[in-house]
Amino acid sequence: MIPPVSRADTAPKVARDWVKILAQYRDPHHGRSAFELAVSLVPFLAIWAAAWWLLAYAPVVSVLLALINGGFLVRLFIIQHDCGHGGFFRNRHVSDWTGRILGVLTLTPYNVWRRTHSLHHSAAGNLDKRGIGDVHTLTVTEYRALSPWGRFHYRLYRHPLVLFGLGPTYLFLLQNRLPLGLTDRATYWFSAMGTNFFIILFLALVGWLGGWQPLALVFFPTVLVAASAGVWLFYVQHQFEETHWDQEPDWQLHDAALHGSSHYDLPPVLRWMSGNIGVHHVHHLYSRIPFYRLTEVLRDYPELANAQRLTIRESLGCVKLHLWDEKQRRLLSFKAQSEIYGPA
Repeated sequence: MIPPVSRADTAPKVARDWVKILAQYRDPHHGRSAFELAVSLVPFLAIWAAAWWLLAYAPVVSVLLALINGGFLVRLFIIQHDCGHGGFFRNRHVSDWTGRILGVLTLTPYNVWRRTHSLHHSAAGNLDKRGIGDVHTLTVTEYRALSPWGRFHYRLYRHPLVLFGLGPTYLFLLQNRLPLGLTDRATYWFSAMGTNFFIILFLALVGWLGGWQPLALVFFPTVLVAASAGVWLFYVQHQFEETHWDQEPDWQLHDAALHGSSHYDLPPVLRWMSGNIGVHHVHHLYSRIPFYRLTEVLRDYPELANAQRLTIRESLGCVKLHLWDEKQRRLLSFKAQSEIYGPA
């Protein structure tokens, strides 16, 4: 008797061939989407309310709850993210308005973010199209050509305290207030200013009802934890040693998507909080797949489950990677590039 052929056995070997296969997972289930939104938003609001109420009795507990709530804010951002890709509800208007409302909670103007994120997807791994929606990364050659001040500036930017501390704070609290890079279109100004208006309205209401404490001990801790966690996730999804970068003539969209994005294999709780965004190589191959269906792909195709797999322990080493070496085709640390090519 001939054994049946499994899906894994028929998996393609060329990156672009995955697109047709992954298309079967793209349709969202409206009931499931509504459920995922509810189990993310309701606990977020409930924890926010509980933390606020506890300020009068146990402010330390309030802060701890706010920090935990950062995880739910990350999950809400992932839902906003899926709305931007048109993969959360089949009705685009419903997806867009869900994303816009969530953008007030995540401090992220929906239309602005959707456009910059689209640019990221269309140019990820392209050395000639860096600059919008990515982590600034120089090649070894570019770094060594910089002045001492330029190298110091780049080293400062890539320092963990800046990348995962000051950087996320600046990005979500300040940079997102303007449609930087898209200032030539009224649509993006309306998106940014409309989001800003409702954020200010919300903060003014909270301040009026509760004074400075809910803002300082609930709002800001929640936002800062979510911002840092979000930037960390985005970082390790593309900044791992054997990622994929090419100059324009050699760059190919699907190869960059599959080989330039990691599978960040997180424990179940963190996987749930992060909305399976760690299955990033599949997401880049087919961005319209709802986050709750990404695990179906890994279940059906072990080849993808094992590709670019990165554990938490392994991901910590990515912090030391700073420069793309076009000769060795891998990311290097500042120390490694100096050892290989000599002092800059």
